[in-house]
Amino acid sequence: MKVSQIPYERYDIDRLKAAFDAFSAAAKNAKSADDVLQARESLLQEFIAFSTASALANCRFTLNTKDEFYMCEMDYYAEVGPLASEVSAGYSRIMLESPFRKELEKRLNPQLYKTFENTVKSYDPVVENECKTENNLVNEYSKFMSEMNVKFRGENLPLSVVRGYLADTDRETRKEAAFAIGNALSENSAFLDGMYDKLVKIRTEIAKKLGYSSFTELGYIRMNRIDYDRDMIARFRRNVLESIVPVVCELKEQTARDLGIDRIHFYDDAVYVKTGNPKPKDGKDGIFANAVKMYDDMDEEIGAFMREMLENEAFDVDARDGKWGGGYCTGFDLYKQPFILANFNNTADDIDTITHEFGHAFAAKKCYDGGDFELSVGGMETAECHSMSMEFFCEKYMNLFFDNPEGYKKVHLMSSLSYIPYEVIVDEFQHIVYDNPDMTPAERNAAYKRLEEKYRPYLDLEGIPHIEDGARWQYQMHILETPFYYIDYALAQTVALGFFVAMTENYDDALKKYIRFVSAGGTKSFGTLIEEANLPDPFSDGTLASLAQKIKAILATYKA
Repeated sequence: MKVSQIPYERYDIDRLKAAFDAFSAAAKNAKSADDVLQARESLLQEFIAFSTASALANCRFTLNTKDEFYMCEMDYYAEVGPLASEVSAGYSRIMLESPFRKELEKRLNPQLYKTFENTVKSYDPVVENECKTENNLVNEYSKFMSEMNVKFRGENLPLSVVRGYLADTDRETRKEAAFAIGNALSENSAFLDGMYDKLVKIRTEIAKKLGYSSFTELGYIRMNRIDYDRDMIARFRRNVLESIVPVVCELKEQTARDLGIDRIHFYDDAVYVKTGNPKPKDGKDGIFANAVKMYDDMDEEIGAFMREMLENEAFDVDARDGKWGGGYCTGFDLYKQPFILANFNNTADDIDTITHEFGHAFAAKKCYDGGDFELSVGGMETAECHSMSMEFFCEKYMNLFFDNPEGYKKVHLMSSLSYIPYEVIVDEFQHIVYDNPDMTPAERNAAYKRLEEKYRPYLDLEGIPHIEDGARWQYQMHILETPFYYIDYALAQTVALGFFVAMTENYDDALKKYIRFVSAGGTKSFGTLIEEANLPDPFSDGTLASLAQKIKAILATYKA
């Protein structure tokens, strides 16, 4: 079925509540673990129906945030979302407290019981109204960012389009785009600062009502962190500072020399070679045609899945006014159908998207084929491994997309390593903000600017309106929409680079390990998956130092 033909009907939350009541009664009267599992199955079917309807509403809203019907539907799910969380917490509590728990733990995946514990910790009816407020604020922010235009060369363009010019060959064009983005942020800073302040305050209130010292603690639980904690993340950030940052600074200094400039300015950061970052040689249709060739050659199953995605029109990649400005892969669980949204801008990012988001989609397919609905593809750190690693497995085929494939490989590898310090900045910034929820906008900007100086000392922000004051964070939508998500990119990038090193030694063996990694989904912990794939542990001392040196050595072999 084509995605556009999937029928949408608002899910009546009373169905979920009735299903929970039936499950609760059955669990209470259960004579065995089998009775509990049978009752659970019926409830899960309602969760699947709810997730499908809400995912469809969100998808169609992001395709056109000016669509009043789906705008109203998003308001509805913002209102009933806390009720669904209440049912989920109630269900998890019953599974945790069941007299048949020991047998249930044997019959179900151990990871599931860890998820139950986090679910119970993350919600209580006492915060229902505050959670509704949070949901509504996020929807308002998403809509605003989708409709915010940037004045560039006499036109009002989507932010996603103007950001594409930051990788332009012409430095003056890049500079002009940077100034346009800075001016747009400055013009809208009152709204953006006010929105973030409201979200920080309401999330802090939710955390306090649930008994936590700050939202930071609750944020980790919401992200379903299972086998690593705040101290381990802090150690990871420190290792990035000590081992990744010096190598990135060295590479950026070399890039500045290659570009013939004194140092890397904000509008130079996305450029890595003097001739400009390679651009795809074909438009959208050519990209998709070549993607089919690539995946067909890579693996029979992967190729067949790509064809299935295209047949079902499960991509929307055209940038346009009113469309959500980022990229994502979602899934419509009832139909076992992944879907990819992106905003092509005629840069190498288009290829990164068709590989990155497709990695997410392939993981979703494997989960649909034989995984566990509740455990899904795993935590976000695991999910991002699926996507970021797929980017590297696709490098073998870049001659299909670029006239200068070697140049793309160099740019992609350099940008992948260079982006880790930025991902760490976003994470540490959120820790600072949520540990100090009463910070003023100026104090938040100052904190962000200090982090830029700490983790990206090579980068010159001077002269860029608003951004030079530390406001770059304002167009990183994850910060407002999904707090504490961004560190997952850094952890996953480390794993993806580990796969990359492995594939330079034995591509076929690395691909087999990757497919096993993806197929496991959320049935195993992040640490276990890494260990079984024989990849370096991101949290271990020495891992990042060794990896950075290996990447540096590989980069030295590339000719742009």
